[in-house]
Amino acid sequence: MVIPNKETGLATKTTTNVTHYHVQKSRRAKFLEDWRQNHRTVIHHEDVEPVKTARGMRTGVYMGVDGDNPTRSMDALVHELDGGTSSTVHRHSWDAMVFVVAGRGWTEIDGERIDWGPGDSLHLPAWAWHRSGNDHPEVARYLTFSSEPMLATMGMSVLEDAGETPYAELAPRPPYTEHLDGDDAYARRVRRLSRDQGARRSGRLHTSWDDLELLNTPRGTRTTFLLDRAIGYQASGITMAMFEIGPGRGQSMHRHPGEAWLYVVEGEGHSYLGTEPEGGENHPWKKGDLIVVDHFLWHQHFNDSQENTAKVVRIHMFDSLLETMRVLTDPLVLFEEPPEAIRDAQAGDPTTIDWPELTRPTWP
Repeated sequence: MVIPNKETGLATKTTTNVTHYHVQKSRRAKFLEDWRQNHRTVIHHEDVEPVKTARGMRTGVYMGVDGDNPTRSMDALVHELDGGTSSTVHRHSWDAMVFVVAGRGWTEIDGERIDWGPGDSLHLPAWAWHRSGNDHPEVARYLTFSSEPMLATMGMSVLEDAGETPYAELAPRPPYTEHLDGDDAYARRVRRLSRDQGARRSGRLHTSWDDLELLNTPRGTRTTFLLDRAIGYQASGITMAMFEIGPGRGQSMHRHPGEAWLYVVEGEGHSYLGTEPEGGENHPWKKGDLIVVDHFLWHQHFNDSQENTAKVVRIHMFDSLLETMRVLTDPLVLFEEPPEAIRDAQAGDPTTIDWPELTRPTWP
């Protein structure tokens, strides 16, 4: 109830018939209840229907509130471009990662054209104008993973669609002050943010599949970065890596919090998820599916084929959300593996696998 001031008529005090304690308790309980009801473990690609949009492409939602699968830090969408078509140009306050599944095309990022093919990865920086096109007869298909849900929780999600406006007529990215003299807190902040923006606006934008080199790891797989600060990208915290599981092998068990998603590029298998290392559930997956690992569950991924390897792209917000959680919850461990002897027994020796030559993925 709002109580107006008798002299001015303006509201000066707000009271409710329910205590602060009960409001917060009810709100938090409903949030968790809604979240658990919307939780997914494996989203099968055949259940994600790309639908024609105003941007001139077809789009479907693996995970995200716009597809009735709410998330809190990342979303995952699939896009298709027919031959001879291109999308409208737009920009947004969040950044996004692109993984090409099929076809060949191009993306313009702030006027810079990047040609891509199956297996390539791109970074779309925040506030960068971008559009994509397909000059080839076959359909081009790619996935995007963005930090929009995280910005939405803070009320900072902004999107601007410019239609067919030529890049030369578009406004640049938001300006920022590069330098301010002084040793006071404000001057230091100006210079710090300037350095950060300078770095973010000069980061890498493209990883070609042809340049990838997969290396063996102690977890029984071979792996490589696709998009990460370790190889020159300046993103909001989303990282993408790809790992390959040998025929009939499995990745060693581990657990962590946050939303970690795995897109199956090639192969078929299953993932174990459980609150304990034993007694959980197995979830089958195949090429084109998205595996959702959440709730600090123990998990392990297996390749069910005895002849072929399985390739999986892993996406999460490690460089922002999980790093923040690590310092806020220290000394709680946020990445946990079994002791090395158990880990090595689970994973096996990856050097004993006859790894095939790395070839670009195909669809379907």
